[in-house]
Amino acid sequence: MPEKPSVLFVCVHNAGRSQMAAAWLTHLAGDRIEVRSAGSAPADRVNPAAVEAMREAGVDMSAEVPKVLTVEAVQASDVVITMGCGDTCPVFPGKRYLDWELEDPAGQGLAAVRPIRDEIRRRIEALVAEIDAEAARAQA
Repeated sequence: MPEKPSVLFVCVHNAGRSQMAAAWLTHLAGDRIEVRSAGSAPADRVNPAAVEAMREAGVDMSAEVPKVLTVEAVQASDVVITMGCGDTCPVFPGKRYLDWELEDPAGQGLAAVRPIRDEIRRRIEALVAEIDAEAARAQA
C-alpha cells in the first residue's frame, strides 16, 4: 500500500450511498485516506434526504456534486467499493474490490435514509480500522 491509501466509492447516480460513504470516510479518517466518489450515470444533484441525514449526524456534504466515474479514478484508487452499479464499474488487476449491498436512498424520505446512513457508518468504521491495521503492518 502506498503512504496514503485511497478509496473510491461508486454507485449509479453518485447522489446517495457513495456520497454518504465518502463523507463518512473523510469525517472519520481525516486526511489519512484519500477519498473519491463517482457514479456511472451521475444525477444532477446529491439526494437532499441524504444531505439532511448526514447533517443530523454532524457531517456536512451540502457542497458535494455527483461526479462521473472515470477509468483514471479507478486506476488511482487502492480500494474500490461499489454499491449497486453492477458491471458498469471497470475492473483492473491489483485493485481491491468490495461490493456493498445497501438500499438505494433515491426517492426515499429522511426516515428511510437514516438507517442506510447508519449502516454505511458501521461499514466505514470497519474499513478505516482495516486500512489502519494494514498501514501499521506495512510500517512494522
